[in-house]
Amino acid sequence: MLTKSKLFLLFLAISCVFEIIPQKAQASVSVSAKSAILIEQDSGRIIFEKNANEKRRIASITKIMTAILAIESDKLDKTVTVSENAVWAEGSSIYLKPHEKIKLSDLVYGMMLRSGNDAAVAIAENVGGSVDGFVYLMNQKAEEIGMKNTHFANPHGLDDHEDHYSTAYDMALLTRYAMNNPTYRSISGTKVHRAPNPEEKWDRVWKNKNRLLTELYEYCTGGKTGYTKRAKRTLVTTAEKGDMKLIAVTLNDSNDWNDHILMYESAFKQYDMAEVLEKGTIDDLKNSYYRGKTYVNHSVTYPITNEEKDLFRIEYKMLKPQKNWKHSENIPEIVGRATIYFNQQPIKKLPIYYRQKKEKDQTSLGEFFKIIITTMVGVREYG
Repeated sequence: MLTKSKLFLLFLAISCVFEIIPQKAQASVSVSAKSAILIEQDSGRIIFEKNANEKRRIASITKIMTAILAIESDKLDKTVTVSENAVWAEGSSIYLKPHEKIKLSDLVYGMMLRSGNDAAVAIAENVGGSVDGFVYLMNQKAEEIGMKNTHFANPHGLDDHEDHYSTAYDMALLTRYAMNNPTYRSISGTKVHRAPNPEEKWDRVWKNKNRLLTELYEYCTGGKTGYTKRAKRTLVTTAEKGDMKLIAVTLNDSNDWNDHILMYESAFKQYDMAEVLEKGTIDDLKNSYYRGKTYVNHSVTYPITNEEKDLFRIEYKMLKPQKNWKHSENIPEIVGRATIYFNQQPIKKLPIYYRQKKEKDQTSLGEFFKIIITTMVGVREYG
């Protein structure tokens, strides 16, 4: 039977796993896009949105999902064979040849930088076993991430299916997830990639189509372009200035480059990252038993305006110390939870850890070296 303390620990463990829906803000900008969103990457706070949950065609920003699945497959170093089906994919291409062998990593670069639909199909066939198998993985991952208004029907975003759609908000969620992967960040932020071309005397050289990254905006760190006749222009970009990292998404936007710059500049001007909870020891707990003995293992920062500085509150909920805690091995690793409130709404929950005392029988580093030196001296004297 579960005791009260065990039930509490279970509750803490479960509640600390889930992210809380971030607070919304509204930057004073106006964009041409039919749908748009700007979020801060680490906190997920929505800084600006316009019709962000409307389902729309998304064109080649679909390839963000294709890229992250390829990266997570752990097959990037694998050499794959390109099928004739992949070669004949419509639209933008990196001009693959039937049956040529190429590293999966180069296919991802070709797809992300040049938007190669042939590369997207080749990735899908080699990671998912078939295009249909890969589409299943895409929708499975979308569900895991929380993309509630998204359905994928292909790996490239072409208008060949009626049930291929997403929202600006969902694509921001996907990009936030992908940007946690260092390989994705590197590929997305690459301006030029050179890939071997074994059948020719020259290498393939691909320049990124994302003009925000290559020429227009110094703070841009990556992203993905898209266009089809039905979706119109779609764009996902990321930007970083100081300690603030942002993600912008626009769907059906004829002025997307300027709209992204406008959103970024407005946010960088109006918002700063505030450290709400510092990593390390928690000193302001009421219970004297815990004072100086508990900690959180990472800091929490949040984007705010100058007018929002006093809107934070931290609530601590702790386990009641037990009699058998006289022996440190009986003290659980997690002894509480910190809930951070912003404008009276919870934005983050963190587990609180107990700092275990060092056992007396554990040898310190200094004592360890002392033993080694003593042993060496003994060898010289008696060896």
